Amino acid sequence: MTFKAQILNESDINRALIRMSHQICEKNGGIDNLCLIGIRTRGVPLAHRLAEFIGKIEGVTPEVGALDITLHRDDIDKTLSTPVVSSTDVPFSVEGKTVVLVDDVIYTCRTARAALDAVMALGRPARIQLSVLIDRGHSELPIRANFVGKNLPTSHEEIIAVRLCECDGEDSVCIYSK
Repeated sequence: MTFKAQILNESDINRALIRMSHQICEKNGGIDNLCLIGIRTRGVPLAHRLAEFIGKIEGVTPEVGALDITLHRDDIDKTLSTPVVSSTDVPFSVEGKTVVLVDDVIYTCRTARAALDAVMALGRPARIQLSVLIDRGHSELPIRANFVGKNLPTSHEEIIAVRLCECDGEDSVCIYSK
């Protein structure tokens, strides 16, 4: 991999998350019956950060869960000989709620599709929305994020690396070429 550019730094990421938090509150007319579920791995800390910003806006912090989508992937038999399954930790009911799925990057939308299946296996929410820090384009499915931190059109030969303090010790979004 060859480094091309840093797209977002810590301040840029925080600014995007604050804006997205306001958009989530505005689109839903507040946060009554709203919860955030982060898609493992980096969607989880992003969901917690969004919840913290929403708490500052609304005075109440929404519930946050963590979702493992490994067994819901449509390529599990092609890419993983022995799937590594993490835990799903959603300590609340999703029945009748507005669920905001949170992920770091949306690319082909296959992860989002798997996350939809995983959430539906937990119950029947009133609606599901999708929030992503980076939208690369290249969707292979009729799925689109409701809340986007940054649209970053890329080629298939490029890699977007989201690094977060909670997972990687720093906050940044960088683009690399293969």
